[in-house]
Amino acid sequence: MKSIKYVVLLAALAVSAGALAASGLLDRSYRPLAGKQSVDLARTYGGQVLLIVNTASKCGFTPQFEALEALHARYRAQGFSVLGFPSGDFREQEFEDEKQIQEFCTLTYGVRFPMFERVHVVGEQATPLYRDLARATGEAPGWNFHKYLVGRDGRVIASWGSRTVPDDPAIVAAIEQALKAPRQRSR
Repeated sequence: MKSIKYVVLLAALAVSAGALAASGLLDRSYRPLAGKQSVDLARTYGGQVLLIVNTASKCGFTPQFEALEALHARYRAQGFSVLGFPSGDFREQEFEDEKQIQEFCTLTYGVRFPMFERVHVVGEQATPLYRDLARATGEAPGWNFHKYLVGRDGRVIASWGSRTVPDDPAIVAAIEQALKAPRQRSR
């Protein structure tokens, strides 16, 4: 009887440790684009399904902003968000000035999904979020508009390269499947 209780206790601890490890991905803060106050990602987006994308205003894939915004609008009420992270890591295809990035995204593509501060997404200077995304998938962004899908539990579900458009049936199906998971309580 004691051994059964011990096994149950170990299983509960393993589940707790897994949940703690999963929440670690979002345990960080970033400033909104051209903003001053940092946003705690875990507190604000914990329990949601997220599509995290490194963006660039002067890239050939920039028209993907339209499909990203459409996904965000379509699934937002179900607990989904697109999170954009501008980066100039690939041929400096992003403006240096965050207000210029914000203006370009809003006026050119009508972006309303959350955009955050300009960051590095590859190499030794990569921000911790992108280091963790690359570690979880074995795939760092190879170019702008790389997409990572994160489930309600904070675990990375899938990753797609730049050439896969946001409204690709595989991405839409993965988002819809992830949205079926019960909502997690945010912290």
